[in-house]
Amino acid sequence: MKLPSELIKNELLTFEARFKEAVRSQAPLLDRIMRYIVKRKGKQLRPMFVLLSAKLCGEINEPAYRAASLVELLHTATLVHDDVVDDSMERRGFFSPYALWKAKANVLIGDYLLAKGLLLSLDNNDHEILHILSDAVRKMSEGELLQLEKARSLNLKEEIYYEIIRNKTASLLASACAAGAWSTSQDKAVAEKMRLFGEKTGMAFQIKDDLFDYASDNIGKPTGNDIKEKKLTLPLIYTLNKVNKETRRKIIYIIKNNNKDKEKVKWVIQEVQAAGGIAYATDKMNAYKKEALDVLHEFPESLVRKGLEDMVLFVTDRKY
Repeated sequence: MKLPSELIKNELLTFEARFKEAVRSQAPLLDRIMRYIVKRKGKQLRPMFVLLSAKLCGEINEPAYRAASLVELLHTATLVHDDVVDDSMERRGFFSPYALWKAKANVLIGDYLLAKGLLLSLDNNDHEILHILSDAVRKMSEGELLQLEKARSLNLKEEIYYEIIRNKTASLLASACAAGAWSTSQDKAVAEKMRLFGEKTGMAFQIKDDLFDYASDNIGKPTGNDIKEKKLTLPLIYTLNKVNKETRRKIIYIIKNNNKDKEKVKWVIQEVQAAGGIAYATDKMNAYKKEALDVLHEFPESLVRKGLEDMVLFVTDRKY
């Protein structure tokens, strides 16, 4: 499944130029770090969701480009801060900024990006867009803290898991779609509909990430990274609630005490497979995908709507 980049090819080029300008700094060290970050950016999924949502509701305009830049600024800030929190030395196959410039600089970089995002909106009176995206930042922080609180006991109920990923992951994608829709429609009802579309897509996105930890027909070799990091993913939560007490105790013990032992991690993955955890999570992911597409299909059929459909399918069918 390919991303529908051709639909907004020129708009993406314009966005990239605006984003580079948005992160530029007069401080030489900061500007050097910013260039390093921009050069190694990912697939730009979130700006694409902003621009496609904007185009679905009207003609892409200056507020839409600023909304896309704000989303990318906020997303990049959270990644920079996450590397510090998680002590991550690598991102997307390269040294992370944290590995090169250490914690103090990265905390300040994240703060700088947040400030640039705020000023980008305030200087242009994009108050509603700023409100939409600020709500996402609040939810992301709440999701991270809730996960931190619950992860220690390894006793997470499924409904709490959904609350965590709704806030931690789905909220930014939801706000990206809402901000894009608002920028060209100025209609709160339309923006809310697209927010819901983005939230459902974001939920599917996170469950897909969970599935990468386990082997299945369409996901290749298991990584076991989440197990090593003691993260409770949906396949694991389902399994812990399904297996007998003895197996449950053994799984929890391995995650807490033997999570670097490859053979024991492999055994946990096999237990998750045997218990039906992968099939269950896949069904949940597909349910969220269907809900996202149902919301999208409330809009008239068009090439842009088809592009957003392809974005949803990319989220759930991607191999990495």
